[in-house]
Amino acid sequence: MRTAKSILLITISVLGLSLLLSAGQNQFGVANVRNVSFDAPIHVGASLLPAGEYQVLHTMSGTDHVMVFKQLNGKTPVEAKVNCTLVRLNAKAEQSQKIYQLNEKNERVLQELVFRGDTAKHVF
Repeated sequence: MRTAKSILLITISVLGLSLLLSAGQNQFGVANVRNVSFDAPIHVGASLLPAGEYQVLHTMSGTDHVMVFKQLNGKTPVEAKVNCTLVRLNAKAEQSQKIYQLNEKNERVLQELVFRGDTAKHVF
């Protein structure tokens, strides 16, 4: 009985540790899931995202890197997918950054996302 409890405790510990390790960075130097907020509407690829909080998933489609933006609040949550290119950073990012340009209509167009602790940035 005591041996069974010990084995169960070890198994739970190993599973917990593996979950913690998988929640960190992937092989590309970025986390698979992050959150970002936009204080104004912003174009991401072909989509116009309203201001708000988003969960951002870094996924793969074959060899293409794809960012999936899922709105966390709002009456009708918005979702957008856009390809990105990962560009290595010299060191871990010390702070998160949202880099955008203004288009001819004075609207924000997302160019880059950098998340604190990642070793690569997402370029759109």
